[in-house]
Amino acid sequence: MFYRSVTGIITSKEHSDKMKAKKFILKKPFEGLPKKTDFELIEEELPPLKDGDVLFEAIFLSVDPYMRQERIRPPLGTTMIGEQVARVLESKHPDYKVGDNVVAELGWRSRTVVNPDTIFSAYGYKAKPHVLPNFGNISLSAAIGALGMPGNTAWFGLTKLCDPKAGETLVVTGAAGAVGSLVGQIGKNLGLTVIGFAGSDEKVKMLKEELNFDHAFNYKTCNVAESLKIAAPKGVDIYFDNVGGKISDTIMNAMNLFGRVAVCGSISSYNNDPNNLPVAPILQPTILFKQLRVEGFFFNRWLDIWMEGVHKNLEFMKQGKLKAKETVIKGFDNMVDGFIGMLVGENTGKAVIEA
Repeated sequence: MFYRSVTGIITSKEHSDKMKAKKFILKKPFEGLPKKTDFELIEEELPPLKDGDVLFEAIFLSVDPYMRQERIRPPLGTTMIGEQVARVLESKHPDYKVGDNVVAELGWRSRTVVNPDTIFSAYGYKAKPHVLPNFGNISLSAAIGALGMPGNTAWFGLTKLCDPKAGETLVVTGAAGAVGSLVGQIGKNLGLTVIGFAGSDEKVKMLKEELNFDHAFNYKTCNVAESLKIAAPKGVDIYFDNVGGKISDTIMNAMNLFGRVAVCGSISSYNNDPNNLPVAPILQPTILFKQLRVEGFFFNRWLDIWMEGVHKNLEFMKQGKLKAKETVIKGFDNMVDGFIGMLVGENTGKAVIEA
């Protein structure tokens, strides 16, 4: 028997191989930093497509800090959550044709057969995959980075929550990460003075020399309060918080009256025992007397205007005003290594698995 593919006719054996998939399931609950033994790599035979189904093949897969969180991770024995850029290999759905590239919440899977109308995100909302436009010379991996969830997290978190005004001072923690590296660049494009904190001298050098941050510091080796006195002598107006912890207390104490704080993440505590979290400084007096506006958020708040962020960041990229830094780990079998490495800060920019 013969089948049609993107490139022409394929044999039944080739079709059979195409219907085999790998997936990572969550085997054990995380205790502290996730371990390779918390996951299991499984091979499976995919079912034949029914009406409405699509066969997707992963091209790039995302690993992100939110996957570590207790309230979001999947039940034991099920596929690990996550976004991927995937290509349509076969389709019985009118909205998808063979060869389309999509962004889809398919989890840590190499191939998937699914009706796209039935997909839900880890946050519980309906997440029908969207077909990507032609990115030109920009890598498709940007669809799960600067032109996807991290990019829109940066754009909306900064512009919608923080009311940035040219001439103000912005501080970003986790500044060399997927979101932080974009927040700082967007801030520069909006006329802000940008200060970044990252976890190595190499990352600090990259922030200053490649991403145009005005100031950058290694929080592991510097005195944060003294660094802010040098870099922000008139105080801080906006704080984009990706990490939480004691550094947030120090930065908020350096903020001006009516400063704005966007709380995007708390990666400093993700690997702690949820029943024995580290004691944090009391922030309420600082928030009260400085009359700070502090707001936490998830990216899905702006799904109804999602393409606003994509188009704006794409415009910046085409103008050379936004660089999509990536750490690419090759091979689907290395998903867990990429995930753990991202959690301990081995990545610069977005951590991506190339299948």
